[in-house]
Amino acid sequence: MTTGTGTAPSLPPGSRRSVELDRDEALRLLGSVPFGRIVFTRHALPTVRPVNHVLDGGDIVIRTHDGAALTAHAQDGDGAGVVVAYEADVIDPDSRLGWSVVATGYARLVTDPAELARYRALLVPWTGHAMDHAVRIRPDLITGVRLTAGA
Repeated sequence: MTTGTGTAPSLPPGSRRSVELDRDEALRLLGSVPFGRIVFTRHALPTVRPVNHVLDGGDIVIRTHDGAALTAHAQDGDGAGVVVAYEADVIDPDSRLGWSVVATGYARLVTDPAELARYRALLVPWTGHAMDHAVRIRPDLITGVRLTAGA
């Protein structure tokens, strides 16, 4: 049944529920997809960028380039990095079922040449920019929900 407005049909009330994910399941799901969105502050406002990622020992690693706002922020001179959120999801547009995971933590520029070379081999950029840097996000907080059908 459609509403005539081109939108997906609604599930009857009570037929969908949100189930919180534990940290291990949230990380497993995050590692199962190649893309997500990084959220950081730029000019005191939230900024969101779609990026591809790899999960490495519980850390999220993305590639970036010179001149990118995130590269500059992650190079923080005191080594503390910058607080970011990283979100990925898979939600079916018709059934509106799936999952969503958000990881929040500090992003730091990868400076070790061997690690950087390893990430360059593992993570192929999906844009035309020369991605000479890598940023590691060490999540302190990982939350997730699975949207399921059923009472």
